[in-house]
Amino acid sequence: MLRKPGLLALLVAEVVSSLGSQMTFLALPWFVLVTTGSPTRMGVVLAVELLPVALLGIPSGTLVSRLGARRTMLIGDLARVPLMASLPVLHAAGVLSFPLLLVIVFGIGCFLAPYFSSQRVILPELVGDDERLVAQANAILEGSLRATALAGPATAGVLIAVLDAPNVLYIDAATFLFAFVTLALFVPKRPPLAPTEESRGILAGVRFLLRDRLLASLGVTSLFLNMFGQMFVISLPVLAYSEYGGSSRLAGVFFGAFGAGAVVGSVLAIKLMPRFDPLRLASVALVGLSLPIFLLGLELPAAAVLGVLAVSAIAGPIINAPLIGVITSRTPAALRPKVMTAVMTFALLAGPVGMVIAGPLLQSWGPRHVFLLIASGQLLGTIPFVSVALRRREPVAASL
Repeated sequence: MLRKPGLLALLVAEVVSSLGSQMTFLALPWFVLVTTGSPTRMGVVLAVELLPVALLGIPSGTLVSRLGARRTMLIGDLARVPLMASLPVLHAAGVLSFPLLLVIVFGIGCFLAPYFSSQRVILPELVGDDERLVAQANAILEGSLRATALAGPATAGVLIAVLDAPNVLYIDAATFLFAFVTLALFVPKRPPLAPTEESRGILAGVRFLLRDRLLASLGVTSLFLNMFGQMFVISLPVLAYSEYGGSSRLAGVFFGAFGAGAVVGSVLAIKLMPRFDPLRLASVALVGLSLPIFLLGLELPAAAVLGVLAVSAIAGPIINAPLIGVITSRTPAALRPKVMTAVMTFALLAGPVGMVIAGPLLQSWGPRHVFLLIASGQLLGTIPFVSVALRRREPVAASL
């Protein structure tokens, strides 16, 4: 698989870029939390970063179709270098007001949906349209990115204590530049596919999803899972800050434990995909994602929290890898950029809502009660997709 032209370079670029982003994943909310003392403001900042997904996500599918996945990724990497670097520069100059911070993170968020969808669209361009190869390539990419979730936040937790959170953002800016250079030099160009009658129009991807009952149910489930998932993300730093001595190192270790579980899940995904129906495998993993989180409602020692996070995270790649393969195989090639962008948009659409809600709840309830809400919401959110997937008799993706 790694001998496919450009695939190894893509993995290297995305791993380095993701490592920086995972460090920012902790550094940015920690910076806001420490400088303002407000979980609510922290939630607002993270919600504003995701807001462009709701506003621009689906229309950006047209951009990916016209530019191609590789060029879209190049633009996204290069544009985020000055945006990310401006945060520590303006903070050091004493001119980073809260409204200006919101403007900058909104600009960074404009590239999320087209970039994430391009990450997936580019895989069949490099490895071919065979569902087995696409699923395997996605599992490798997923595993590589998940590994950064193990190293990135833990490294950030140490660097925040040494350098302060704003300076860690310089590292993220440098990783975007590295990714741009690597993609430009070593990932081969592919001309954008000519549009078909079915692929024309901004809403072509949405129309395709709505006509497919399975994919439509996946979109509904994605809304709920991401809303509660983003509440989960914002709750972890607050848990470390309020109940474990305000330690940025421990907050990084919490995220690192989640990353460690995801790495294990990626290995399991590669092993399990050839043996089980992908829809049933993903359905079981969706339930397995939520159940351990109920334990975070208890007063646990830090070591037990790490174990819960790791166990829950195992399910993530077992959900994502087969489903991306199914989505790719069910979608005509000319429609893939718009369908994948629509899927990613639906997956991220409720994130800002979850983050805005989470801030006040964390202040009034505390993180443990919020974790109980998250676990319940995620479990209920799996019902639309699981109920459709488990009733299907069609041998979808049987080759897996």
